[in-house]
Amino acid sequence: MGTGWHRDIALLIARVGIGIIFVAHGWQKLNDQGIEGVQAFFTSINAPLPEISAYVVTYLELVGGALLIIGALTPLVGFLLFCDMVGAFVLVHAEHGVFVNDGGYELVLALGVGSLLIAACGAGRLSVDRMIPGLNRFS
Repeated sequence: MGTGWHRDIALLIARVGIGIIFVAHGWQKLNDQGIEGVQAFFTSINAPLPEISAYVVTYLELVGGALLIIGALTPLVGFLLFCDMVGAFVLVHAEHGVFVNDGGYELVLALGVGSLLIAACGAGRLSVDRMIPGLNRFS
């Protein structure tokens, strides 16, 4: 894409779109299911340390999604969200095939790959990373 503004606008759109989805899923875990519900689900799928991982995943998706939207700590947050989606893929969705209607992995694959791409490319010029001295190396 080069170094023009179109790259930065594309990164902004990707960050906002993916970030909104993560915020929504973190919010859903926190408010609809509750941490106890997430812990129970994680226990049922044999997720490692479900009492802890339920908190980590819930707040990673909620706060990490918000950080993606504003473009703060983008490489780190993008990589952590990618790891979150690898876990969702392996522990929940892979055995159900591609389609989300069947419990499949298409959404977690798209979110994971998108998060990894954002982590690798950085936030772009339209980001908090770019505005704060010391963080601008992430854009």
